[in-house]
Amino acid sequence: MATSSGESTQLASQARQLYINELVRGLAEVVAQVVDGAAELLDRPAEYLTSHRRRDLVQDLKKLSNHWHRAMATGLRHVLSHGVTAIPMAELPPTLGDPLSLVDNDTIEREILTSRLALAIMDRAGWEFTDLRSRVAMLEHRAELDTHDMLRAHVLARVVLDAWRSTALSAADWREAQTLLHDSCAALAESAYHVTNRWLIEQRVMQDVDLRPYIRRNPEAGPTDASRSGSGSSGSHAAASPVRAGTGVSGLAGAGRAESGNRAGTGGRSASSSANAARAVPASYASQGAPAGTLGTSGGATGRSTAPRNSGRDGAAEHDASVGDETRMMTRAAPLARGSDHAEAVMGRLNRLVGRHLPGFADTNHAKPVTDALASAINNAQQNLRRRFAPAAASTGAAAQPGAAAGAPGQALALTGPMLLEELQAGKNALKQAASTPAERATIEIVAMMFQSILTEERIPAAMRVWFARLQMPVLRVAVSEPDFFATLDHPARRLIDRMGACVMGLDSSSSNVGDALEKEIKRVVQVVEAYPDTGRRVFQTVLVEFEKFLEHYFKNENEASRRGVSLAQQVEQRETLAIQYTIELRRMLNEVPVHEGVRNFLFQVWADVLATAAVRYGAQSDDTRTMKRVAADLIWSASAKVTREERAEVLRRLPPLLKRLREGMTWAKLSAERQEERIQALNSALAAAFTAKAAVISSDRLQELMERLESLEELLPEAADFEIDESMVIDMSGHESAELEVVSDGGTMPSAPMLAWARELLVGSWYTLEYRNRHEPVQLAWHGLHRQLSLFVTAKGRCVLFQQNRLAAFLQAGLLLPAQDEALTVKATRNALAKLDADPSRLMN
Repeated sequence: MATSSGESTQLASQARQLYINELVRGLAEVVAQVVDGAAELLDRPAEYLTSHRRRDLVQDLKKLSNHWHRAMATGLRHVLSHGVTAIPMAELPPTLGDPLSLVDNDTIEREILTSRLALAIMDRAGWEFTDLRSRVAMLEHRAELDTHDMLRAHVLARVVLDAWRSTALSAADWREAQTLLHDSCAALAESAYHVTNRWLIEQRVMQDVDLRPYIRRNPEAGPTDASRSGSGSSGSHAAASPVRAGTGVSGLAGAGRAESGNRAGTGGRSASSSANAARAVPASYASQGAPAGTLGTSGGATGRSTAPRNSGRDGAAEHDASVGDETRMMTRAAPLARGSDHAEAVMGRLNRLVGRHLPGFADTNHAKPVTDALASAINNAQQNLRRRFAPAAASTGAAAQPGAAAGAPGQALALTGPMLLEELQAGKNALKQAASTPAERATIEIVAMMFQSILTEERIPAAMRVWFARLQMPVLRVAVSEPDFFATLDHPARRLIDRMGACVMGLDSSSSNVGDALEKEIKRVVQVVEAYPDTGRRVFQTVLVEFEKFLEHYFKNENEASRRGVSLAQQVEQRETLAIQYTIELRRMLNEVPVHEGVRNFLFQVWADVLATAAVRYGAQSDDTRTMKRVAADLIWSASAKVTREERAEVLRRLPPLLKRLREGMTWAKLSAERQEERIQALNSALAAAFTAKAAVISSDRLQELMERLESLEELLPEAADFEIDESMVIDMSGHESAELEVVSDGGTMPSAPMLAWARELLVGSWYTLEYRNRHEPVQLAWHGLHRQLSLFVTAKGRCVLFQQNRLAAFLQAGLLLPAQDEALTVKATRNALAKLDADPSRLMN
């Protein structure tokens, strides 16, 4: 560590210079990745307009990539030579001091693109930046870096964007390459931050970063986990755990501020801060198996914003929509929710706390077989519990015996009182007496506290509590013999309890009717676990897999509320899948055939969907589907050049029935009369070109070949697993809307990559709260389609709501779809047990 103020300032200056040099050194790789990625995009199947934009992007990059590289290097050196930033203050949007000033669209779009890139950088390199910021701020004896310090991500983002624009690469090119730019620049920044941090550590600058000074707490909140946990373990990233674990943390002071440092619109919120709030990752992220390492704020705001850009709009509309959507997104704010980091932090704190009193408790390397005395005590406790509450258990669900006591439902409801907990408490004391080691007694105490939390969870229906209670002894046996039960979130015993809880905690807790099939399955699962007391992890894993398979079957076939909706959603998926397959194969067929552009677009954008609809409705080999294939061939023939009078007469003869079939097919695909007329008018120009012999000539042999390939089209279709249903191929799914199925086609905010990953990981059976079409109601996830590109939610009354993956991620991000659980059932139980042990650690030893 430097010993004088001058040496500290010099080290900070050298760190900044090293950071900029690392960025400049990595620019060539960034340019190469973007150029190569754009070329790969061009090879992917896409709509004509998308392919055209990608082709333009590749051509522009080939010509201008060297200029872009030089401009970025020049911009970064300019930043270094000017000390802080290359952004003149005059170029910044107005701040709160002038809230009513108007900002032109170009400036807003520039700030949006910069903010997006800065957010992508911080998503990947946020913790490296936080460490570097702490070290440099300490060296310079300041509380925080300047808003436009060169180390901040938005400065790099502005340099990259300004260099792009200065080389005549357009905003449309940027949007087409946005994912490539985000990934490559984020990797570059992460590497530069890491190298600079490593150099400072070598200079003995703040080897352990304490992030507590950066935590902002809600003044109305009570003590947080972070405040109770101390500074955490050593190392810059280990020290971050208390920050992630806190229950009242608003965020890091630096990370919560605008990484772009700019204000957008009149909302007064900084772009990065608000966008970070909109990119919230709610707490049950961990319980749903979402990617680890994501920290954000829950999307609980009440304001709405418009939908993500529709790829089918023209350039001007696309530009206005992007500005409007992102400006609204920047004004969102929401409270912090617990994420997967929180769950891991809770587990870590529990092990550290117990380890201070019982060294070696967290050792997961060696299994610890249950002693005979404790195994006997566990068996006795299990049998007593089973006998004590057998009537209540037998009375629940359709499997109840005819002779069940009339008061049984009341007895089940009585489980909300002290009866069950008293029984478990008595069993705990007997178990502790049978334990032979302090570690066994501690395990018994922790498991008992966890189940006390689970059994007092008000959202678990009373009729189901007994089945959760009967899992305590099998779980205790596993926890004693397998220490990783307290060390990992994915232990099958934990996951089984979390999955069962997620499926029942959204139900009416006052109702005794949970659902016959679901209750039977939970009862069966518990009884299987009880029947194999010595199998441990293996039996939990087996029944977990069986429970997942049951849920898939249950919502498709047995649940009255969801069965019809799942059937309709499967038909939608089949139609969309076939439409994409038909589009892909039609593109291949017409790739080298001189077909009029209007006809080509009609076949790809409309007739592929008509063929898919006919195949789903009537069968792929039905006469109706074959008729629609012949219509495609007739249309291609009619639009080819007609150079003789006989050919023109034949076109006139065929035209009325052709138009009739075209309208019939478009009606099947649910195109409105106005849109049908627009399509017919667009085809008229192709037919007119054919009559004037301005169209290309298609030989009779080629036409015959096309006819044969159309007849056997299904044999040529690509496998469904080879592609995904995304918005670039399926622009509008609202045509599937019906009285029994709502298709979400608007709402939400532009989803980020973590949100898309989260949307793919949502688990069937989990409950959420959906805000849509002026309704705010609980919904249950009932079905995922192929690649999880479509997801169906159902209300208790049977109303079904279908999401495409991007739209689902948009709703999650905007807080319009919120998990019913703040955290997984076992995580909450562990946290409650930890709070009791914090208050009275002696409970472990007694």
